[in-house]
Amino acid sequence: MSALFNFNSFLTVVLLVICTCTFLKMQFPTFLEQKTGFRGFFWKAARIGERLSPWVAAGCFTMGVSIIFF
Repeated sequence: MSALFNFNSFLTVVLLVICTCTFLKMQFPTFLEQKTGFRGFFWKAARIGERLSPWVAAGCFTMGVSIIFF
């Protein structure tokens, strides 16, 4: 089943994209400079990860616990 049809998998994929884009922006800042087009989506995900980092971290922790135990 695709991650688009399973809500828990969809949330996991979204959190992983946000965390990955934020990490890439910290390591390679020039990679996500473009704010439009295809890279613009990843720039926005990195911006969410930067500004809402405590909430993203809590979401990652919660999803990790739910995947391991449920």
